[in-house]
Amino acid sequence: MATTPSEPGDGRPDPRQSAVMNERRHLINLAYRLLGSLAEAEDVVQETYARWYALPPRQRDDITSPGAWLNTVTSRLCLNVLSSARVRRETYVGEWIPEPLPEPTEWHAGPSDGITADPADRVTLDESVNMAFLVVLESMTPAERVSFILHDVFRYSFAEVAEILGRTPAACRQLASSARRRIRVAQAPATPVAWQADIIRNFKQAWEAKDINALIGLLDPGATAIADGGGAAGALLRPIEGARQIVRFLVNLAGKLDHLTLLERTVNGRPGLILQQDGVTVSVYAFDIAGDRIKHIWAVRNPAKLRPWTAGPTALGERG
Repeated sequence: MATTPSEPGDGRPDPRQSAVMNERRHLINLAYRLLGSLAEAEDVVQETYARWYALPPRQRDDITSPGAWLNTVTSRLCLNVLSSARVRRETYVGEWIPEPLPEPTEWHAGPSDGITADPADRVTLDESVNMAFLVVLESMTPAERVSFILHDVFRYSFAEVAEILGRTPAACRQLASSARRRIRVAQAPATPVAWQADIIRNFKQAWEAKDINALIGLLDPGATAIADGGGAAGALLRPIEGARQIVRFLVNLAGKLDHLTLLERTVNGRPGLILQQDGVTVSVYAFDIAGDRIKHIWAVRNPAKLRPWTAGPTALGERG
């Protein structure tokens, strides 16, 4: 009887093959942080495995560290995607915001599109995937982003980063240092998560009540609101700047809340909100909070970026 790729000739599981497949979760985590898009991350990881299995068996056997090979290929593919993405996003209709991720335990069990569940797809939610962090990453050059994520987040040595980028370790060290400065300038001191949750809860209640004074009190005077509708009808094409301008927009939008449901949810590891229509998520709101005021609001309405919120666990896998 013919054996599968995951079994050696004696029928026992092949530990080398298992090790290759066990890299998938790590690769998804890496690619999402590099790209800010789960869909693009999944495509890159799929291409990485396609290239692995396209290698002649003897060549695969000669690779002493399959994990290192997979990580290198994934990183280089992400670098290519980032370089082309900068051009694509210049022609994107409206603002581009990284794809928001839900907390696995809070996922809406919505309609499945038939995709097989795969627990390996989980993206671990930590400080390196909160929306404010990902937005800063978008301001970096592709080489800065790759150097910083590989070294500072995933603890690659600069020698390893240099091999992936095709630059010297010293150059990669400089790239990561430049990226680090961008992070320091952009990030406010962290507000405790429980405190953030209270602020978002108060914001939700004030928005539903159309309480203008309460909303203004919760927003930083220089706050900004950015929406990513991907060209959807009625989507904002430019950021709204200033607390009063944002509140004016929110109060006008509040009239539609009579037909929609606003819920508290975790967005990229931080307290956020979602807007649902007939049980289907149509908008996701992420927030950046400095002290006791909301400094930034990111609203994602692009249906293509809401797939993890609408497909449900049956489509994307239980993230246990």
